[in-house]
Amino acid sequence: MQTPTTTDLRTAMQVLEQLGERITTHANHAMMEMPDSSMGTHYAGQIESKAIEQTARIKHVAAQLKIWRDELLQQRRQSVHV
Repeated sequence: MQTPTTTDLRTAMQVLEQLGERITTHANHAMMEMPDSSMGTHYAGQIESKAIEQTARIKHVAAQLKIWRDELLQQRRQSVHV
């Protein structure tokens, strides 16, 4: 398997950011659609909890990709100066 380029990693980070935004938007919309009842409140809480969990995972993966990209950039700088 070929190592991704820094551009590949930046693109992946942007896609993940957009996915996180979409999850949040979808969750907000779904929560607003819940009926004003105890069951609706319960489901809205579950939706919010899942959205927070998913976006936290996405941010974690994006942070890992950023670290990897920074390492690749550093390696590239070192190989140019050698």
